[in-house]
Amino acid sequence: MKIALLGTNFGQAHAAVYAARDDVEVVMFGRDADKTAGVAGQFGFAAGTDLDAAFTDPSFDLVDVCLPIPLHAPMVLRALEAGKHVLTELPMAGSLEEGRRIVAAAESSDQHVFVDMFERFIPANQALTDAVRDGTYGRLQELTCWNAVALLWPGASLGLQQLPMEAMHSDLDLITRALGTPGQVHVTAVGRDADAGAVEATLAFDGAIARSSLSSLRPKPWGARSGYTAAFTHGVLEWTSAMGYDGKPTGTLTAYTEEGAREVKLAAANQYTAMIDHVLAVLRGEATNEISPASALAALDLTCRINEQVNPAA
Repeated sequence: MKIALLGTNFGQAHAAVYAARDDVEVVMFGRDADKTAGVAGQFGFAAGTDLDAAFTDPSFDLVDVCLPIPLHAPMVLRALEAGKHVLTELPMAGSLEEGRRIVAAAESSDQHVFVDMFERFIPANQALTDAVRDGTYGRLQELTCWNAVALLWPGASLGLQQLPMEAMHSDLDLITRALGTPGQVHVTAVGRDADAGAVEATLAFDGAIARSSLSSLRPKPWGARSGYTAAFTHGVLEWTSAMGYDGKPTGTLTAYTEEGAREVKLAAANQYTAMIDHVLAVLRGEATNEISPASALAALDLTCRINEQVNPAA
């Protein structure tokens, strides 16, 4: 399997997964020749700056789009037109209209389209969606997802312009998969400066409520912490996780019922590795696509609704 990996920034997260495999050949593409060669060389990949080659070279099977959000939809559509399978970073598009175009193009194509909904492969998130599906603790009535981070990544901004589309999307996908589409969306936000802020959305459903909060108003020693609390009619699931400078998260999932509290044992998993494993399994015909554009459209819709309230001129 030959892969054209577009992007040298977040593309490194995907590159690290590909580099650990012996069944793929990767060429990393970027605009700056020296930077692209340097980053690609760290992973043992070839490098290129001619982006057109990713679409015109018949040897490429999969185009992996790790570029800024405004480029996601154009690159996905171009890859499909070129007869390539395509994996795109989330969100798949910067607007619901573009997302619908991708869904339509994917459904009329013989090629596979994947959206990097990596959070679906986090074992604690899978435990929640399984509990909702199976009714393990009854009906879900309240779900709170939270994420609080320091500015750990040099040059990265997590101000109000970025938070909804770039950082809340994953939690909103978890919420929409658990509860569907909310009838009402109320948003509050505060910005410290162009690079840091906080957003909280309260979502009303038929017989349920959800909250999604994200803040970048933390000092560096805080690192990155996140979690959820899911209250069912007959119990509660609570997940908390933390990540330090080593980039290795730790977390605990606890179930609370009338019988008491117990830790839920989770399988060890790296969500990015699991996501790419899934993509390649689908391309080998060994699995059904669980991260298709159609499956991510509800989360994109909600993300865009929140972004419009936070950034009215966007």
